[in-house]
Amino acid sequence: MRLIEKGVLIVISGPSGVGKGTVRAAIFEQENHNLEYSISMTTRNPRQGEVDGEDYFFTSKEDFLERIDQGQLLEWAEFVGNYYGTPLDYVQKKLDEGKDVVLEIEVQGALQVKNVMPDACFIFIAPPSMPELRKRILGRGTEEIEVVNKRMAKAEAEIGLAHEYNYIVINDTVDNAKERIMHIIEAEHSRSARVLENYNKNIAEL
Repeated sequence: MRLIEKGVLIVISGPSGVGKGTVRAAIFEQENHNLEYSISMTTRNPRQGEVDGEDYFFTSKEDFLERIDQGQLLEWAEFVGNYYGTPLDYVQKKLDEGKDVVLEIEVQGALQVKNVMPDACFIFIAPPSMPELRKRILGRGTEEIEVVNKRMAKAEAEIGLAHEYNYIVINDTVDNAKERIMHIIEAEHSRSARVLENYNKNIAEL
């Protein structure tokens, strides 16, 4: 009988402009990984080409609010009149199947997840320096200087919460950050508490 090792929930977050999305994409471009990117739930209408269960789980506002009341969301937020969140049952199902689930979210969302699943692996992506972060945000060329200043102020506050995470990864280059995160995930599977939990669960089922 094959013993199934429960997957690890990996929460990746950091300030806007730090490159967390780029790093996450690089991780998933690797071959033969055991990672599952978490699908979010939303109350907004599907856009052309979007598929329910692949791009998002689309639902009604009433259903979403009921899920909040019943504690069925790992984290959630409201944006421009629509709700977005991470369904707990979906994440738990993938973890039980042995998949490592990657959740890329904002800092406040990560702290919500920590309250629900404190045994997850929390990774904070940090910039090499604040001037470098500002340079990256300006490099987008899509925002006025006033907006950039607000993003920098928010980033400074979010970096002040980095101590809430298990790991801090400096995104000096995407390749370096990717490799560090993959080493962290590998190490998480050998944490004593996690190994013993999986071992005892599987032995009990034999």
